[in-house]
Amino acid sequence: MPPGDLAIIIPAKNEVDRIATTVAAATTLAGADIVVVVDDGSTDETAAEAAGAGAHVVRHARNRGKAAAMETGAEAVRLIESGAAGPIVTGTGPRHLLFLDADLGDSAADASPLTEPVRSGAADMTIAVFTTRVRKGGFGVVTTTSGAGIERATGWRPSQPLNGQRCLTRAAFTAALPLAPGWGAETGMTIDLLRKGMRVTEVAVPLSHRATGNDWRAQIHRFHQLADVLRALAVRDPVAMRLSHARSAVRP
Repeated sequence: MPPGDLAIIIPAKNEVDRIATTVAAATTLAGADIVVVVDDGSTDETAAEAAGAGAHVVRHARNRGKAAAMETGAEAVRLIESGAAGPIVTGTGPRHLLFLDADLGDSAADASPLTEPVRSGAADMTIAVFTTRVRKGGFGVVTTTSGAGIERATGWRPSQPLNGQRCLTRAAFTAALPLAPGWGAETGMTIDLLRKGMRVTEVAVPLSHRATGNDWRAQIHRFHQLADVLRALAVRDPVAMRLSHARSAVRP
């Protein structure tokens, strides 16, 4: 593969059924010559499947969360580019970073529109807006909380604030560090980059991932998401968060 300008980072935990297909689809994207899968404490064969599909695999011995996996992936790309992780992969400079979910499957091949504004210099970060509807088991509480918090902090409200499909320049990713912990990464990243004057835009893409359920595991997952999003917002807008809680406390 000729040198490119795009590195793909795929955080994954227990995605043995879909990771190989996602990696294979991602490698077809224009400009992508590095694909890194961060196995975030999987207990199945996710790492082996990803490696077999051609990805560079980095493993966390235990689950460390979404933000840590994103940061590990970006550092792995830097090491690959420098040759510290094996034969040097040359290119035009530090690659743009495209983050994709591990369960996109074949649809990952349709992520190119997400990269175009960044590669052309029109945006510092893009956020995907899925055009394919996926049945969700929740009530939208986490999404609404994130979107309202971003709007309160920046004046702009993304339509899918928690979407993990994002493309950034390397400078933008560096400017967003350290990421808000866990599932607060996307919320914190959006606020931090907008406050630093960087250009963020949404891009419609025909991507789709596994539908979320409504069983007790899914509800626990959403609870952790909400807690992480609230922490990210509290750090970035503590006065507004205190006022919000106070209003909720006195509401009849």
